[in-house]
Amino acid sequence: MLDWAQEAGVMWQYFVLFLFSIIPWVDVSLVVPLGVIWGLHPIAVGMAAFVGNLILILLLGFFFKQFTGWRTERRLKKGKTEPTKRETRSKRIWDKYGVPGLAVLAPILVGTDIAAVLALTFGSSKVRVISWMTVSLAVWTIVFAIGSVYGFSFANLI
Repeated sequence: MLDWAQEAGVMWQYFVLFLFSIIPWVDVSLVVPLGVIWGLHPIAVGMAAFVGNLILILLLGFFFKQFTGWRTERRLKKGKTEPTKRETRSKRIWDKYGVPGLAVLAPILVGTDIAAVLALTFGSSKVRVISWMTVSLAVWTIVFAIGSVYGFSFANLI
């Protein structure tokens, strides 16, 4: 697929990055560096990654009850009753810092989508979770775009 995407037009490359960013567990921390090393413009890559991740956060916020029911049923089918390592880490951050701390640390520790689900599971309001995750996503997108440009150019990869 990467060969096809590299040979496709620029708009298709941005669209592929956008689709990657909508996939759960694929965060701006992965999509932005991928787009920058792919040779695309960092601001457009950041915008595509931000919008894709934000759509996922909004969908999770608005359809949280349905998602939780589906996820619980799926985990029970697999025989999983214990929290995962990511859930345990998120709960520790939640207990210590609340929604703002989870939102700020999420992209580098557990992912914004998982953090949003966990914050909603722990009882935060949809508006509060979506607001904090949006701010966090915007800040981390800028950080990863700048870091990717300077990091890859320092390593002579772009």
